[in-house]
Amino acid sequence: MSNLDWARPLAERARVDSATFEAEILNRGEPVVLRAQVSTWPSVAAARGGARSAAQYMEKFDGGVPVQVMAGRPEIQGRFFYDDAVQGFNFTRQMVPLRLLLSELLRFENDPAAPVLYAGSAPTGQLLPGWSEANPLDLTLPGAKARVWIGNATRISTHYDGSANMACVVAGRRRFVLFPPEQLENLYVGPLDHTMAGQPASMVDPDEPDLERYPRFAEAMRHALVADLGPGDAIFIPALWWHNVRSYEPLNILVNYWAEGHEATSPFTAMIHALMAVRDLPPRERAVWRKWFDHYAFDDAGDRVADHLPEAARGVLGAASPSRTDRIKQYLLHALGAR
Repeated sequence: MSNLDWARPLAERARVDSATFEAEILNRGEPVVLRAQVSTWPSVAAARGGARSAAQYMEKFDGGVPVQVMAGRPEIQGRFFYDDAVQGFNFTRQMVPLRLLLSELLRFENDPAAPVLYAGSAPTGQLLPGWSEANPLDLTLPGAKARVWIGNATRISTHYDGSANMACVVAGRRRFVLFPPEQLENLYVGPLDHTMAGQPASMVDPDEPDLERYPRFAEAMRHALVADLGPGDAIFIPALWWHNVRSYEPLNILVNYWAEGHEATSPFTAMIHALMAVRDLPPRERAVWRKWFDHYAFDDAGDRVADHLPEAARGVLGAASPSRTDRIKQYLLHALGAR
């Protein structure tokens, strides 16, 4: 494993029950490793028998749905990233049958020059019908559904998730390096609208940080946390925490669960619109709009800003509800379409 002496070990706990998780972990806003949390899963037991055993267990659930695979040449050393011009990527994407992906990973198991292969975020309900029932998560995340990640020795660039994330290692070893949300400005985030897998990613490689090119990353290093996980271990990552993920074995399998309880448009999308609508205004006007944003969007009393209006007259300022969401969407569609 690479040397990350500058990162502090992430807090960890032994396996917890659902009540303890909800009371002590879910809403604290801090990441934690849960050792042996899913050690009783049959898939983990199969993985203890080696890569072929893990693959054969997975194949039993194959629903025949192709999976999107990211493929890179050996020269990228497992790190999926941009090309030198940050216009394209150093990998390709293709849809392949699950059995073909697994057979290729096994075929290259002992090849030091193996291509880099990775399939991520595939819903188990479609790709592996019956998997979740056979390998149930005994913790509750609102709206969460199981997704599977399969690959060989890969490095996934530092990124964040908009929802809380429970990631469970089935096969192989993974290293997570985490940075608090407050380190945003020190992570040198790449393009917001041209990304590798949906979320913006840091341009800095934590395994080999270039502090001459990215000097503020030294401050992020002071706040970094690191955790090494093996089969049966899980990690809880709160929303908006940045994390870099490295896998080490010829076959690595992870199942994760995102809390997907929010129905409204993502805050990220709203921020992108603000780039157009707010960022380039004269400083005085921008300061005034900051006050508007604070008053209506960020103030803890924001849900009471329309108390002086009759409830039927509050419109988009009304209490959260499906009807308010529809009203806001219609307003935005009309406003944007008029331009």
